[in-house]
Amino acid sequence: MKKTASLCLTLLMAISLLAGCGKSGSEAGAATKPPEKAGGNEGTSQNAALKGDLTVYTALEDDQIKAYLESFKKTNPDVKVNIVRDSTGIITAKLLAEKDNPQADVVWGLAATSLLVLDQNGMVEGYSPKGIERVSPMFKSTGTPAKWVGIDAWETAFIVNTKELEKKKLPVPKTYQDLIKPEYKGMIVMPNPASSGTGFFDVTGWQQLYGKGPSWEYMDKLHDNIAVYTHSGSKPAKMAAAGEYPIGISFGYRGIQEKKKGAPVEVVFPQEGSGWDVEANALMKKATIKPEAKAFLDWAIGDEAMKAYNKNYAIISVNDGSGTIPEGYSKDPLSQLIKYDLNDAAKNRDSILKEWEKRYNAKSEPKS
Repeated sequence: MKKTASLCLTLLMAISLLAGCGKSGSEAGAATKPPEKAGGNEGTSQNAALKGDLTVYTALEDDQIKAYLESFKKTNPDVKVNIVRDSTGIITAKLLAEKDNPQADVVWGLAATSLLVLDQNGMVEGYSPKGIERVSPMFKSTGTPAKWVGIDAWETAFIVNTKELEKKKLPVPKTYQDLIKPEYKGMIVMPNPASSGTGFFDVTGWQQLYGKGPSWEYMDKLHDNIAVYTHSGSKPAKMAAAGEYPIGISFGYRGIQEKKKGAPVEVVFPQEGSGWDVEANALMKKATIKPEAKAFLDWAIGDEAMKAYNKNYAIISVNDGSGTIPEGYSKDPLSQLIKYDLNDAAKNRDSILKEWEKRYNAKSEPKS
């Protein structure tokens, strides 16, 4: 496989994202000390003597979490990790609803745009995990201590059931403009941006690619071809793989997994470029910060965790020269990403979702 030694550096040059670099905290403090008051912000060391429990909110894929956690459990065998998992929009809404009585100790693998919203609401405790100096600046917040630290990036892809399109004698769409052609009417499914991080960066990606006014005009036309909006970024890929609808607007990882299972799908990364976001971690602001929470965040950007993320994603936040591009991704995943401002997307999140729901929510599937 092609080496990704320069992925993060190249992406920095290719994408104007955040002003300035985050700085690392020094490595200090034993992880075995009693729970500390909020405010500690320096990296700690993982220690097998930790024996507490930890509540982790995440939007990572269900089929990834168990494998990812294996290395954490090896070094922290007596820490009980309670995972609360849902799609990005639902986890974000849950965290916001719990603002005055936070239940999560740590957020792991949630969209950076969502963490920016949480930080705007004063819900994030600054913490620079051990090894943060290895993380590319585009994958972490500015300033010290860090408010969020990324682990990987994921991007828009069309998951196309070639068998179903062949039956209809239709070509595989390669561009966003292809998706609004009348021959695809009723054949496309995509995620609801209020529920799905993938859906959110689809919508905000089009806004930043085309401009706010033209992007709504584009989405009006796309809406004519949409059969249903799902409440999961993965579901459109799964529906396309099953032949329920020929085209699912989803993300690369999920389409690649469906293809590996034998589904007759093609994973198409749109020619105009893909919308994207960073899966990122943060320490929640609480009266008492558990040492287990900091140990988890240290582990989450360590070597073993990065190796696990890289099995699924082509772009990871730590570049040590050993990464690879997993099979099925674009040969040049960095150039595939559009120029995208995370801060702008987060700042305008509420107004964008309100307008989207007013225009298109009638086609959303019922919430389970």
